[in-house]
Amino acid sequence: MVSEHRTDFSSRIAGLVLRNRNLLTILLLVATCFFGVQASKIKVDAGFEKQLPKKHPYIETFLKHRQEFGSANRLLVLVESPTDDIFTPEYFEVMKAVTDEVRYLKGVNRGAVRSIFTPNVRFVEIVEGGFSGGNVVPAEFQPTPEMLSVVRENIIKANIVGRLVANDFKSAMVSAELIDQDPQTGEQLNYLEVASELEAKVRSKYEKNGFRIRIIGFAKAMGDIADGAAGVLAFFGIAFAITLILVLWFTRSWILTALSLGCSLAAVAWGLGMLSILGFGIDPMSILVPFLVFAIAISHSVQIAHAFKEELSEENGSHSSRHAAERSLGRLWIPGTVALLSDSAGFLTIMLLEIRIIQELALTAAIGVSMIFFSNLLLLTLCLSYVNGERLTKKQSSIVQVAKCFRIFSSGQAARIFLPFAFVLGVLGFFEATKVKVGDLEPGVPELRQTERYNVDSRYITEHYSIGVELISVIVEATADACTNPDVLRQIDHFAWQVQNVEGVQSTISLPQIIKILNASWNEGHPAWRIIPRNPQTIVQSLFLIQTDTGLLNADCSVMPVLIFLKDRRSETIKRVVQVVKEYATKHNTEELKFQLASGNVGIAAARNEVVSAAQTQMLLLVYAAVSLLVLLAFRSFRAVLCVIFPLSLVSVLCYALMSWLEIGLTLSTLPVAALGVGVGVDYGIYILNGLRIAAHKNMSFEARYESALARSGAAVLLTGLTLAVGVSTWYFSTLQFQADMGILLAFMFVANMIAALVLIPILARLTGLYGAEKNNPGKNS
Repeated sequence: MVSEHRTDFSSRIAGLVLRNRNLLTILLLVATCFFGVQASKIKVDAGFEKQLPKKHPYIETFLKHRQEFGSANRLLVLVESPTDDIFTPEYFEVMKAVTDEVRYLKGVNRGAVRSIFTPNVRFVEIVEGGFSGGNVVPAEFQPTPEMLSVVRENIIKANIVGRLVANDFKSAMVSAELIDQDPQTGEQLNYLEVASELEAKVRSKYEKNGFRIRIIGFAKAMGDIADGAAGVLAFFGIAFAITLILVLWFTRSWILTALSLGCSLAAVAWGLGMLSILGFGIDPMSILVPFLVFAIAISHSVQIAHAFKEELSEENGSHSSRHAAERSLGRLWIPGTVALLSDSAGFLTIMLLEIRIIQELALTAAIGVSMIFFSNLLLLTLCLSYVNGERLTKKQSSIVQVAKCFRIFSSGQAARIFLPFAFVLGVLGFFEATKVKVGDLEPGVPELRQTERYNVDSRYITEHYSIGVELISVIVEATADACTNPDVLRQIDHFAWQVQNVEGVQSTISLPQIIKILNASWNEGHPAWRIIPRNPQTIVQSLFLIQTDTGLLNADCSVMPVLIFLKDRRSETIKRVVQVVKEYATKHNTEELKFQLASGNVGIAAARNEVVSAAQTQMLLLVYAAVSLLVLLAFRSFRAVLCVIFPLSLVSVLCYALMSWLEIGLTLSTLPVAALGVGVGVDYGIYILNGLRIAAHKNMSFEARYESALARSGAAVLLTGLTLAVGVSTWYFSTLQFQADMGILLAFMFVANMIAALVLIPILARLTGLYGAEKNNPGKNS
């Protein structure tokens, strides 16, 4: 049992707060206004660099060679012709205009822009007396039938069919790279502005008269996610309305409902305001965090309001509002503080993932949750002390009677039935949970639904182009001038051939492949000469036609990337390719020749997947260790730790099992669910255990004590679980796939944690004899 001096300590703290309630109330209200103003200044902040796990070996390789081989931050703009092919005057007019628009977008590396109209896309052909070449679209181009026929031939000679021009000649694309810092201002590039410019200056301007513009890339994805995130406000409004109705039904008081919801909103304002002061923005991927903070705040608000009303009802209403507020704060000070510390600890453990976007999300959530201490535990209690208690109905909500039905789980018979059932459920859930996959399980951008424009465009490019949109680049490091060494080239060619035959690989491009094509060209185009020459001098005559801007070699020929284009970036596809590359590197890497993973957007995704996979178990162990320590400090009992941790662990396992069953991958979007689930579950468990602790001094059976705890804390837990579950379940209808997935998982976590706490805590408390269960029920503790 919690010692008396700690109860006295809580009472002294509560007394100190309420004796200075006028001053503290004014200070907290002023602070709320201040943080509210600061919160209005916060900006949406998306960044490509934030998604990089910079200490991962793949990303170190990517950053090492970034200047020579460009960023993985690609932008593809495709112009689809309304006719059977692109060879019409109208199409070339639009294609040239789109190329110019893309070249002058913010953040675009203009020298790396490639299309049939850029001078870095050239063709080479064999003519009498040697080689001839030039731009695919000549400088003197006029849209005549004869010139269009010449351009068609040049496209074929340039070997860009399937790369910059569709295999069916019905579309062509502009390829560009974005720089994370705006070259004009030196500030971080605003990707949402880039996405807006793409819509206004490219899609809206040129998608007419049957032309169709398809755009993919990180900037466009962030723009679409941000647009979808705007709908979060609508879902927030729906959830707020549902919460208002159910809290009003529970408290039967408009003033208690208004104060509970108002102080919970204040917690969100405090958190966002603090972020703004610290100089942080909020990423589109973190846009749901404010609601999660609101959800946790509501959990505490309902407990505080219910405890206040219970204190007013005791002793026939002899307590004044000030006295009731002081007593309720004294009783909830320790459990409320411990619960909030546990919530914050849960989010802070996510910072183990050394990915800035995840660390910012964790910081955003942890700051928001910590602000609940001031906005709810203090401000709400202080506001309640001014409420006219005589106007509050003393009638209990019917949900209290529903909560009391859970009394049956405090019996010895319930323990014999439901505890084995929980163990069996946990074992089955564990086996299913081990099947959960790390990474994306759908093609395209998994944060968006498959029917959204971005993913439709992505599938079109994959189907009509050989290169696809998902690129992983293996960096081959060698000695200087290694590209003239036939043995090195054959080794690279053998590697590219092996990878080409991996399931999920669409195509590969490497320096040896181009050399073989050019070598055949030197020999009248005969297929028999499509080989790597044995003579270095013969290789050199082909190399001088290959520029470094192709991305296939660097200036001193010491680095030769192999570009691997995948059909998708699903978890299984990435794992297959990465496994083949690693096995090949293990067998063939030497001091002179090394195959290094990885660059490209898929290379970055592979690095993220490995970081998430490696950190998830460690993260959960740490959060449970932190929660266990805090519960131990609060209740001074290892039995109390068991009563809280076992239901939490069971629900975490079942959540992972649900993810496996619904085929939801463990990604940067879904990873916070585990920490949030633990946070909310801790709140439920601590408040129910606190209700048992308060009832422990009463001379009654354990069943009666638990019924008292249900009336004091369990009803609020039941209401909170149902309210939040109903609210987040509406997210299923969001245009954002990751919000829909989060809605399903959170609804499950809210309900499962609520049921687990109400059912398992009394069973475990009875079996362990916590709070005198055995002493007062000697014949029932079998």
